[in-house]
Amino acid sequence: MSTFDDREKGFERKFANDQEQEFRATARRNRLLGEWAASLMGLENVEDYARAVVKSDFEQPGDEDVLRKVLGDLKGAGLSTSEGEVRAKMDELLAIARANVKSGR
Repeated sequence: MSTFDDREKGFERKFANDQEQEFRATARRNRLLGEWAASLMGLENVEDYARAVVKSDFEQPGDEDVLRKVLGDLKGAGLSTSEGEVRAKMDELLAIARANVKSGR
């Protein structure tokens, strides 16, 4: 096997690993977002709501399905949370989730 082939396989492994870490970070972010939203709404079963937020991410590619669910639920609970606030929280929590996944937590 040539050096080029070895490098190519190394890049493929790194890409696959990076994708897996990003998937885990996004799922963790969604769980954290669900916990945050559940606390704002005063829900008793925070874990169930957090799981529902994680599941909502599988409806469509991207973050819009998660944003739509959380924002809709917050508004349905009578809270005046804006789309910008939820997006900012999603960004904040994604940075935390990426750090946690990278450190193995």
